[in-house]
Amino acid sequence: MDNAGKIAHKKSWRGCFLVVSAFLIMLIATRSSFLYPCNDWNDANSYFSVGKALFNGKMPYRDVFDQKGMYLYFFYGLAYLISHTTFAGVFFMEVMLAAFDLFGIYRILELYMKKGRALVLSIPTLAVMVSSYSFYWGGSAEEVCLPFLIWGLYFSLDYFKNQYPEKTMSFRVVFINGILAGMVANIKFTVLGFFFAWMMCAAFSYLVKKDLWGAVKGCLVFLGGMALPFIPWVIYFAWNHGLYEWYWGYVYINVFVYSNLNGEGPGLSERIYILGKLLYWVIRKNFIYFFFLIPGVFWQILGRGRKWLERFNVLALCFFLFLGIYVGGSELPYYALPLSIFTVLGSAFVGVSGERQDQRYPERKIPIKNWEDIWAVLMVITTVVAVYMISMNTPHMREKKEDIFLYQFKEIVEQEQSPTLLNIGCLDAGLYTVCDIVPTCRWFQTQTLAIEDVDREQERYIAEGQTTFVLARDAYPDVIHEKYELAAQAPWYLEGQEFTYYLFRLKK
Repeated sequence: MDNAGKIAHKKSWRGCFLVVSAFLIMLIATRSSFLYPCNDWNDANSYFSVGKALFNGKMPYRDVFDQKGMYLYFFYGLAYLISHTTFAGVFFMEVMLAAFDLFGIYRILELYMKKGRALVLSIPTLAVMVSSYSFYWGGSAEEVCLPFLIWGLYFSLDYFKNQYPEKTMSFRVVFINGILAGMVANIKFTVLGFFFAWMMCAAFSYLVKKDLWGAVKGCLVFLGGMALPFIPWVIYFAWNHGLYEWYWGYVYINVFVYSNLNGEGPGLSERIYILGKLLYWVIRKNFIYFFFLIPGVFWQILGRGRKWLERFNVLALCFFLFLGIYVGGSELPYYALPLSIFTVLGSAFVGVSGERQDQRYPERKIPIKNWEDIWAVLMVITTVVAVYMISMNTPHMREKKEDIFLYQFKEIVEQEQSPTLLNIGCLDAGLYTVCDIVPTCRWFQTQTLAIEDVDREQERYIAEGQTTFVLARDAYPDVIHEKYELAAQAPWYLEGQEFTYYLFRLKK
């Protein structure tokens, strides 16, 4: 085999290695994995139900309501095509996303160290991210955003480390990152703070060279790339006369209803205090990756030989990503997951420190051919065991389907031909998923939103007997007894809380 063939073989081996590593890590980390009886996380099931509805001819926001972006529902819809009643398709999606994460992490680490060491360190980097509290149960919108953020980070670090200030940033790179930003905008736009900082620093790199037109042109090229992912959905909603519903359901609801940016929230000083307090708790809850993130970021900002804009770039990316996520005042565990992309900087710091030690003490180098590849395999085994030990999800592997209320209720629901369902009192509990039911009501679940329409409309659905079954958590309106009878009830324990689920069946 000639030298070119050896290089191609090595690349193929490493590519396959990263994909297999992503599979093994996610097999343990996410409850969508077949090692778990089910992923009964309400948010993930809501995305699955809307994606299912999308692929069954219903329009999100107008026919079935949830307030995330369209690519999230599209990806979940593709997962639904793989399996209608399980999260097997979602697991496949998560593995593919994790593989893209790993490739991006590997490329970032390659900027600072040899390929073999980068390969070894990329595995624990991803493992730390998905073992954190912010990864939650698996399948979040933030998880879907990770590959776009990681590759955006790669392009930014690569330019400021290896090309700035001698070369201006290629418009091709600017356009590609505009596309990445457009994808994020159509998944969960609160994460866009990262790409705001990305383009701001890119524009500064033009201005440093006194190229004002280049900065303006770069911003326009970026916006052009960002517009590209919107085009399919503009066509889709325009064709279905639903452009306003798209704006109302995704932009208006998130900005003016879900957050407190409507002028009624805290003042500037109080908001700064709240953000500082939030950062403290985010670090405490996710110290597993902040242990690497914090020294990695300081190394980037304070390390020797760096250009001032290179230092500022990392600081701006961190600051605006955090600000975009939390400035609205809302806070949930999985919101912090995008911040974990900066874990790779800590891994880079570790790798560079290791290479310096190798140079200082060359006699310590192990004289075994392909030692780093062997170490990479050992690292995967060690990492998978570590994820199993650390992840908050692994205790749920011991749960049995027959003990979960969803599968107890499923046996009752499937006694009816073509059953329909309404979920009240909580977000989608998962009965739509396990029973393969496409939502037939716009407010098919109870949203965590201050919208009066939800309770009023759901009570109307019940009064009119619009669905065969009603699934309620803890409480239900009195009107339900006029058209429905109680078919089953079951307790469920979730994160230290006890709930009671009730299944009502339409009277015959």
